[in-house]
Amino acid sequence: MSENSHGGKFYALNMFDVADEEKYLSYFSRLPEAAPPYGGRMVALGRFRDNVAGDLAPRQVLFLVEWESEEAFNSFRDDPDLADLHPLRESSTASYIWQTFDGPDMNDPDLSLDDVLRVLKP
Repeated sequence: MSENSHGGKFYALNMFDVADEEKYLSYFSRLPEAAPPYGGRMVALGRFRDNVAGDLAPRQVLFLVEWESEEAFNSFRDDPDLADLHPLRESSTASYIWQTFDGPDMNDPDLSLDDVLRVLKP
């Protein structure tokens, strides 16, 4: 578990290809009710458009979920009550990338250069 010492949010970046649309929709249709009790909310969703730069192979879909904390994310991921949910994601996608990031609350009206500098520090 990492330290989220700056008091910001915890983000989970998901990028993937859809392998089974029906199964993925079964998973995704449950997220609006499943994630919020654990402190998660989707902040971005998109379909691949263009590879502008970088060496990562493109994925069809991106979504970004903001969590209240790393603990909230882990609670969602590890809760045995959701044991039937995560296999739907795993079996309906391919080339899945799931990475987490610490960051400031992007809705904070006082977001500043200091917040950017804290994110850049190791």
